[in-house]
Amino acid sequence: MLHLFRKKARQPVIHVLVLLTLSLSCHFSHAQQLNLEDHDSKPYYFGITLGVNLARFQTDLHPRFLQYDSVMVAEPGNASGFGLGLIATARLSNRFELRLNPQLMFTERHLSYTLKYPDMDLGTNVTKKVESVLVSFPLQLKFNSDRIGNFRVYMLGGVKTDFDLASNARARKAEELVKIKAFDYGFEAGVGFNFYFPSFIFSPEVKISNGLNNLHSRDESLKYSNVLDRILSRMIVFSIHLEG
Repeated sequence: MLHLFRKKARQPVIHVLVLLTLSLSCHFSHAQQLNLEDHDSKPYYFGITLGVNLARFQTDLHPRFLQYDSVMVAEPGNASGFGLGLIATARLSNRFELRLNPQLMFTERHLSYTLKYPDMDLGTNVTKKVESVLVSFPLQLKFNSDRIGNFRVYMLGGVKTDFDLASNARARKAEELVKIKAFDYGFEAGVGFNFYFPSFIFSPEVKISNGLNNLHSRDESLKYSNVLDRILSRMIVFSIHLEG
């Protein structure tokens, strides 16, 4: 399912979200009827999240990389995934809100290698896929603009912790994969748009999510692992929030 979704979730999805956001912003900024007038005075509210993500690793080569003669090039690649989650938002003031957005995210990251000596089955160009099922807990602070009719812009920033449920499964076949730790933490920043409908708020959002923890559990005996030092997570997330 992840493989099929990855082929469909790239730039066409991004283009649709951008065009949809632009058309909705033009329409709602000129709307006459004000929807959900009392929503901005609620002390808290809830919602759901649907999203796609573009993920990759940021890698640093080990200082002893040049001493190894089996791997000539080791670099990360991009891949896509999807996620779903819940939202709980608390109103702090007219401008600021505190938001908790736990999510279950299915994603995949690639590591591409060029070998000096051909692999029996794969040749000299080898791609290792690291599939992850992440339970993510982002805590974010939102800054809201003035409401223009049924439209509003917001910015957000915050921190997150991630736990990879698939890390134990990867450990059982570590001879084929780079070992990745289960726990990660980092920061997030993004921008979003609120469109007020009569019964709910439709909020497209884009954010950058960067991990700060070194995920690499280096193994000197694995040729795909010993050439790498630090591995950090990088992700761009495109989300649709439905809030009430």
